[in-house]
Amino acid sequence: MLKKILAQLNIFAQCRRYGFSLWRCPQFLFLVMGGVIVLTSIISYLIGTRYITDPEIVSLIILVINTILFIIAFVMTQSFERLAEASRMKSEFINIISHQLRSPLTNIKWTFELLTSKEIEMPSGKVEEYLNNVKENIARMVELIDNLLIISKIEQGTFPVLKKETSLENLIKKQVSRYKVFAEASHIELNFYPKKNLPEVFTDPSLLKLVVENLIDNAIRYTKGRGEVKIGLERREKNLLFKIKDSGVGISKKEQRYIFQKFFRAENILKERTKGSGLGLYVCKSIIEKLGGKIWFESKEGKGTTFYFTLPIK
Repeated sequence: MLKKILAQLNIFAQCRRYGFSLWRCPQFLFLVMGGVIVLTSIISYLIGTRYITDPEIVSLIILVINTILFIIAFVMTQSFERLAEASRMKSEFINIISHQLRSPLTNIKWTFELLTSKEIEMPSGKVEEYLNNVKENIARMVELIDNLLIISKIEQGTFPVLKKETSLENLIKKQVSRYKVFAEASHIELNFYPKKNLPEVFTDPSLLKLVVENLIDNAIRYTKGRGEVKIGLERREKNLLFKIKDSGVGISKKEQRYIFQKFFRAENILKERTKGSGLGLYVCKSIIEKLGGKIWFESKEGKGTTFYFTLPIK
């Protein structure tokens, strides 16, 4: 918390973050406005004491002027900061899109060039393999774009939330049934252990489905070799507690604080060459918090990871 506050007070670092010069940087402009307010206060005091005999009236005039100037400065700075943040996000979006989409697009391009080449005779068994590769890369791009759209809407506050009474148990059962084939193909047991007589939650089932999908998909993908993914659901006071435990690669202690950041992927995951954009957990955290819940995890490298989230029953 202290580091975050100190980072906010570092004006030069904030300006570099936005990529702006000092005179275009919101934090620096706010500092300049503060100096203007102080200077105005001194001038107002000197003029007031010279032409107004009552010190209380002088103080009141200075207070009113300072308040007006402070409000103007605050509103202007907030506006500039929103514009600066929008500009930074736009640049970040373009950089990430160009980087993340380049690889699958290149794969698709080369695959089609091979398939349509008249100079290379393609073995019949390879055609299906290459087409499956194209299919996987297209799915990867669609997933990336969907996640980016969700993130954009959440950060802009325009993501619709349509809450209704929802059986979290039934929602999880459907996703477990859907992912069973994927898990079995990876030699992984996928099991769900709900407690009895669980109440419904008042939430958005479509958003919650995205969270459960992401967590199950991650748990299966990051469990190498034979293993088990166990999902639990129980009541904890006024909340429902969801947990999913895998026996996978785990997350190193030094990287655990970054796990919910956008585009972050742990080193051991990159070594395994597991496909992903690094957006899934950021999306999960954003959605759960928007639905009034909390999400966290416990992990030990090489031993597996357990993710938890809670949702209020009412």
